[in-house]
Amino acid sequence: MSTDATTSAGDGIITSEFDDIAVAGTIGAAVDDPTADDDWEDDEEFSDDDLDDADDLDADLELVVLDMAGTTVVDDGLVERAFERAADAAGIGKTPEERERALEYVRDTMGQSKIAVFRALTDDEDQAQHANALFESAYGELAASEGLRAVPGAEDLIRHLRQLGVKVALTTGFSRPTQDAVLDALGWRDIADLTLSPAEAGRGRPYPDLPLTALLRTGGTSVEGMVVVGDTASDIASGIAAGAGLVVGVLTGAHDEETLTDAGADAVIPSIADLAELFGLDDTAGR
Repeated sequence: MSTDATTSAGDGIITSEFDDIAVAGTIGAAVDDPTADDDWEDDEEFSDDDLDDADDLDADLELVVLDMAGTTVVDDGLVERAFERAADAAGIGKTPEERERALEYVRDTMGQSKIAVFRALTDDEDQAQHANALFESAYGELAASEGLRAVPGAEDLIRHLRQLGVKVALTTGFSRPTQDAVLDALGWRDIADLTLSPAEAGRGRPYPDLPLTALLRTGGTSVEGMVVVGDTASDIASGIAAGAGLVVGVLTGAHDEETLTDAGADAVIPSIADLAELFGLDDTAGR
C-alpha cells in the first residue's frame, strides 16, 4: 500500500492513502517532519496491517483526540511514584501485599480519572478525596523537580494536523489544575484547539465522555471523523465507546501492544510521531 499523499492547493484538500478519506483544510506554513527528532530512536515499525486498519476511518478526518501522559507527554514513571507517595500518606495499602495489589490496580487503570481510581481502592470517600489531593500534589512536585518533556514529535504532529484544518483535543485523567500545570510546563497552553479534564466532560475514561465532549466543543459533525489516540486500555475503551472512526494505541506509555490490541485498538504504533504516516500525511511534512 502506498503511503504517498496527494495535495491540491486549489481546494485545500489533502487526500491520503485511505479509501475515500480527505483531510480538509488549507495547507499552512512548512512543518518539520515529526519523525525526524534526533532524540527519538524509532526501533519499531508498524506493519501494513496497521495501515490497512486505518481504512476503518470512513469519513473526513475532523478531530484527533490525544491523551497526555504517556502519549504526548513523557511519563517516566511519575504517575506510579506519585501514587505511592499519596498511598503512603493516606494510609492506602498498609501491608506490602495490599500495596502491591493497589499498585497493580493503578497500572491496570492507567488513563482513568484519578479520583475514580482512589474511590475503587477505598470505601471511604473522604480518604479517596484526601488521597487524590495528595496524588495531584505529589505529581506536581515530581514534575517540577524532574521536569516534563514532550514525546518526541508530538508538538510537530499537533501543529501539522492543525495547519491541515484538523482539530486537536488534549485529554487527561488528571484534574484541571494538574493538567494546566503540565500544559504550562511544556508551553502548551495554546497548542491545541481544546484541552479537557474528566470533571469538564462528566466522567473520565473508560467512558466516552471525553471524546464526545471534544467532538461537540470543536464543532465536529460525526464520530466517524474522529480519531482517539492513547497509551492505555482505558484510552482505547473510551474511543470505542464514543464510536470513534479510528482508535489508535501508542507504545510510549503504560500498556504494551498486546494489551492495547486486546482492548480493541484498530492500530498500534510505536509513537505519536508515527501518526502522520498512519494517515498517509508524512510527505506533506516540511513543505
